Amino acid sequence: MCGRYVMSKATGDLLSYFDAKEVEGTPRPPSWNVAPTQDVPIVAERLIEGSIERHLLVAHWGLVPSWAKDMKIGNKLINARSETILEKPSFRKAAVRHRAIVPADGYYEWQKTEDGKKIPNYLYSENEPVLGFAGLYEFWADPSLREDDPGRWLLSCTVLTTTTQDALGHVHDRSPVIIPSDRFAEWLDPDLTDKNGVQHLLDSLPEPTLTPRIAALATTRGRNDE
Repeated sequence: MCGRYVMSKATGDLLSYFDAKEVEGTPRPPSWNVAPTQDVPIVAERLIEGSIERHLLVAHWGLVPSWAKDMKIGNKLINARSETILEKPSFRKAAVRHRAIVPADGYYEWQKTEDGKKIPNYLYSENEPVLGFAGLYEFWADPSLREDDPGRWLLSCTVLTTTTQDALGHVHDRSPVIIPSDRFAEWLDPDLTDKNGVQHLLDSLPEPTLTPRIAALATTRGRNDE
């Protein structure tokens, strides 16, 4: 799973790295302990006045489907299993229309030992300065607010996860789906709306090469350590 991660890059660095044109929303300051339900930066391609543009957006981490009656559902949808996103009602619409990339330096995972203890590991790439987690996003209208209320619309997101197959499986059996930098455009392509095409893309992604190191407990402590 992906419960906490690090995002230390400045907004300008993210715009440059992802070749995004502008920022929508107010980015949070760099953090070494980004947690679910916080606002996080995401990258998405949108149709703006007839042309497709790549923007850096600020989204609530915990996806709230457009049909939800209450935003609290997002607390349970911080992650989405990539194997079922095209089937689950909470994700299938976003999977073909609202794909995004969630930038991260690396992420934390808790390794269970034979004696029942949990060891925090920080996983990162020694070759890539930024990881691109595969994500989905949705816009949700708060039914309790008037249509002209500027706070009525919420942008939220989730991080896709997959089964860990390589040597990192000893740390945790699930890990974020990571989009290689040379396939960012393919994942974000708004013209890719075919379910089979999305599934083929996910199936063709290479397994990332990540390095684990023991992390300080004070850095990772929080509500989502399971």
